[in-house]
Amino acid sequence: MTSPILPISKATRNQSSWQFLMSELKPRGKWLTPFNLISIPIILAGVVLIIIRFTQGLESVSNVNQEIPWGLWKGFNVVTGVAFAGGAYVLTFIVYILKVDKFHSIVRVTVLNGFLAYLFYAGALVLDLGKPWNIFNPIIGNSFGASSVLFLVAWHFLLYIVAQLIEFSPAIAEWLGSRRAHKLLSGLTLGAVIFGITLSTLHQSGLGALFLMASQKIHPLWYNEFIPILFLVSSVFAGLSMVIFEGSISQRVFFQKISPKNHEARNNLVQSLSKICAFSMFAYLAMQFLVFIHGQHWNLLNTPMGYWFLLEMLGFVLLPMALFFYASRTSSILLSRIAAIITILGIILNRLNVSIIAFRWDAATHYIPSWMEVVVSVSIILIQIWIFRWVISRMPVLSESPRWAQHTKP
Repeated sequence: MTSPILPISKATRNQSSWQFLMSELKPRGKWLTPFNLISIPIILAGVVLIIIRFTQGLESVSNVNQEIPWGLWKGFNVVTGVAFAGGAYVLTFIVYILKVDKFHSIVRVTVLNGFLAYLFYAGALVLDLGKPWNIFNPIIGNSFGASSVLFLVAWHFLLYIVAQLIEFSPAIAEWLGSRRAHKLLSGLTLGAVIFGITLSTLHQSGLGALFLMASQKIHPLWYNEFIPILFLVSSVFAGLSMVIFEGSISQRVFFQKISPKNHEARNNLVQSLSKICAFSMFAYLAMQFLVFIHGQHWNLLNTPMGYWFLLEMLGFVLLPMALFFYASRTSSILLSRIAAIITILGIILNRLNVSIIAFRWDAATHYIPSWMEVVVSVSIILIQIWIFRWVISRMPVLSESPRWAQHTKP
């Protein structure tokens, strides 16, 4: 005997919950698209390599060792990826705390991206652990490790994933057509947002604090005692640049899901986000300049690593900052998108510099990720995109909420 579910529409009232979920799991649209044809083989290869990693050990697919324990999965998927998820806490702060309602139309998609990012990047962290089962130690108390910064980061990750799930849960309730659950979850949203913002500021800086213990291993141009603050500030423009970049893609791919009203408002939102990015990048660049002056590292600039540092600061911070400023003044969406792409590349460069390239820069042998690590990293991102696409196609994320849910606001 099947029990009826709260329907999403009149067409599904006679379906059981199992029938409804199975119907939602069915693919929609064309299968033979360029993205599917490229991503499916990569994902399958990544799954095979992950199985090999867990059955034959980390060394079977990775080039990390006792001297260089942090590889691509931590440096790119975790340290870099978390910065790109920073748009969620920035936008929820703007909308729910500062009450700037014009950004409300992009909050859900940003929170969804942040939630998936943390979920999958936590999984990438498990891949890079020599003993992956120890990841539960900070939670179950077998060996809390409370004196480690990683203890805080682990709890912040776990709690923030829960907070983001609560923030996004009204969309799930609308998808299921559950008015009672929607009312309850909407009431929890503001508390989850406040809690999530607190956690975000702590773990964004906490990731930087991890490197404070490696003062003798990181090149002086990238190491300083203000790394936690620099990581926090850079997560602001990193996250918002990703919002601009993803928004431009979503606007094309999911054009039919976005209401005409929100289509018209997108350009104004990009302009406002560009201003925030420009000012936050100015603050970041000023702090980097003060740290550099205080460290008196002038003699290091005329070295290969010094040239690399200048490329990062001038080419991937100063240049996009100027583009963001100019784009916000001229309302140029194209310039904003170009600046966002350069910023994204700059954040990747910065995080990889701190965690991999400038880490043990003077060692006799340097870490170079294996092709298998690259495939797994790319496959993790592609799986995230697949799930993101599935959710967008079925839940009211970019589209308007049902009329019965629109009066319920946190």
